Amino acid sequence: MDFRLTPSTPLASLRPASAPRLSTAPPAGQADGGFVGVLKNALGSVSAAQGESGRLQQAMQLEDPTVSLEQTMVAIQKAQIGFQATLHVRNRMVQAYTDIMNMQV
Repeated sequence: MDFRLTPSTPLASLRPASAPRLSTAPPAGQADGGFVGVLKNALGSVSAAQGESGRLQQAMQLEDPTVSLEQTMVAIQKAQIGFQATLHVRNRMVQAYTDIMNMQV
């Protein structure tokens, strides 16, 4: 998943000038669809991590000498962490939607 700090974020001022940015994507709200674009990019990166994990697992099972067990295990863990983070975001969004729908008008 891509995380980014924009200049309007107060924490951006805490990042040293020499520190690399976490993402080179344009700030939210600029021709990328805003929130929807960020979600699509995040889901795409989680899907890519899961695809890479599956590819490495298959290569390991076929005893490909160019793929190491460590590389495969790291890819599996990255995919698992990304999926868990996505699941937590989804649960929070569903809870927020439920809270809004239950508000008295």
